[in-house]
Amino acid sequence: MPPVPALDAAPAASEFLAPVFAQYPLEVVSAQGVWLTNNRGERVLDLYGGHAVAALGYGHPAWTAALARQAQLPDARVFLVNSGAEANENALKIALRTTSRRHVAAIEGGFHGRTAAAGAVTWGAQAKWYGFPRAPFDVSFLPRGAVSAIRARVTRRTAAVIVEPVQGLAGAVDLGADYLAALRRRCDEVGALLIFDEVQCGMGRTGQPFAANLHGVVPDLLTTAKALGNGFPCAALLMRPRLSAQLPVESLGTTFGGGPMACAAIDAVLDAIESQGLLERVRHLGGLIRASCIVGPVRAHQGAGLLVGLRTTRPASEVQAELLECGILAGTSSDPHVLRLLPPFILEDEHVELLRDALRELPA
Repeated sequence: MPPVPALDAAPAASEFLAPVFAQYPLEVVSAQGVWLTNNRGERVLDLYGGHAVAALGYGHPAWTAALARQAQLPDARVFLVNSGAEANENALKIALRTTSRRHVAAIEGGFHGRTAAAGAVTWGAQAKWYGFPRAPFDVSFLPRGAVSAIRARVTRRTAAVIVEPVQGLAGAVDLGADYLAALRRRCDEVGALLIFDEVQCGMGRTGQPFAANLHGVVPDLLTTAKALGNGFPCAALLMRPRLSAQLPVESLGTTFGGGPMACAAIDAVLDAIESQGLLERVRHLGGLIRASCIVGPVRAHQGAGLLVGLRTTRPASEVQAELLECGILAGTSSDPHVLRLLPPFILEDEHVELLRDALRELPA
C-alpha cells in the first residue's frame, strides 16, 4: 500500500486545473476593495479588475449582503443567461431566425466568445483556436473604422452586423460614433440587425450605462455580462420589443440563467452604480488616468471610461511584468504595444497616482 502523503505535501490548487489559460505569476489569497493580497502577504493594486468583471471591487458590502439574502429565497424568476458567449450565441440565433438570412458581418479585431457562433465572428479565431469543422453561417469581416467598406459587405443577404463599440481584447479601441452610426444606417437600408456586444464595455465601464448611450447609436440587440454580476456568472441579452414578439415559446432556453443568486448579484450591481454615483466616478477616473499616466514607457492612450488602453514604447508584456513587481496588476491585449486597464469602478484618485508614480520610474 503506498504511503499517505503528508499534509504539507498537498499539491497546489493550480495543479488540478486544465492548463488552458495563461497564468500570471501571482497567487491571490484574499482581496478587499481594489487591493489583492498574494501568498507572501504582499498587497497588489488591481487595475485589471478580473478582466473587466470586478466593477465593485472585492468584498463590496451591499453586493455580498444581497447574495447572502438571496441564498435564503427560493423563488425569483427572470430570463437571463450565464456568459457573454451564450448571450452572443442567442443574439446571432435571433438575427438569423427572424431575417431568414445566413450571412453575418463582424469587425476586424473583435472578440465575441469561444462557442461555435460567437467564435465564428471573432477575428483570428479560425487561424488560432476555433476547432469546429465549419462556421454555422457565412461570415465577412469589415475593416475596423472604414466606413467606405460597409456598403459592399453588408447587403440584403446579411442577417446581422455584430460589433464591440469599444473593442476590449484588441486593446481598448473605441470605434467611435461616426462608424457605429454608419453601421446603423446600412443595417436599416438592407434590413439587417445591429448587435452591440457590450460584454466588456457595457454596464457603466465607459462612464455611461452602455457604449450605445455614449455614442448615441441604438442597436437592435445588445449583450452584456462581466461587470453585470461583479464576478458572479451571469449575462443578459437585451432586444427591441418587435424582435421578442417574433420569438415563439421555447425558442430560447438556458439551464442556469436567471437563477436567484444571479438576479440578486445583478440587482446589487445596478443599485450600487446608481446609489454611489459610479458612472460619474468612472468618467472622472478615466479622465485622470489619461491626463496623468502618459509617462515613462506610455506614449498615448485609447478607449473610453475605465476601459483604458495605454500605448507603450516597448512591448506591453514587459511593462506589465515590471508593474507587477511594483505591486500593480494590469493586463495586455492582442496589440503587443497596448497595456489594458479594466479597474473596479470604486478606484480612488490615490490609486491612479500610484500607477502614475510607478510608470514614471520605469524605463521608457
